[in-house]
Amino acid sequence: MIFWQRLEGALIFVTCMTALWAMGVSLPIWAMVLLFFAPDLSFAGYALGPRMGAIGYNLTHLYATGALIALFGWLSGTPVVTSLGLLWIAHAGFDRALGYGLKSAQGFVITHLGRIGKNTA
Repeated sequence: MIFWQRLEGALIFVTCMTALWAMGVSLPIWAMVLLFFAPDLSFAGYALGPRMGAIGYNLTHLYATGALIALFGWLSGTPVVTSLGLLWIAHAGFDRALGYGLKSAQGFVITHLGRIGKNTA
C-alpha cells in the first residue's frame, strides 16, 4: 500500500510541474525553488510541541491546501497565485514520493507512510 501512495505522490509532483510549465508563468527559478520549499516552514510549529507541530505540518502538506490556493488563483485570474498553489501541491507530492508522510502527534518520525529516519525499525 505504501508503494502506491509514494507512486501517487510522484505522479502528482510530475503532473503539477508539467502544468506549471504548460501555463508558462514567468517566475524566476530562484523564486520557484523558494516557493516550492515554503511549506517546510511549518516545521516551526514543532517549537510548540509535537501535537501542534503535527497539526501545522499536516495542514500545510495536505493536497487540499495547495488545491485551494490554486483554485483561488484561477478564480481570481491571478496566474502567479495559481502557480503558488500548484507548487504547493507539487511539494506535498514530492514529500510523499520520498516517504515523508503526514505526521502523527506522537512524534515527528511517525507518519502515515511509516517511520522515517535512521532508526526505522
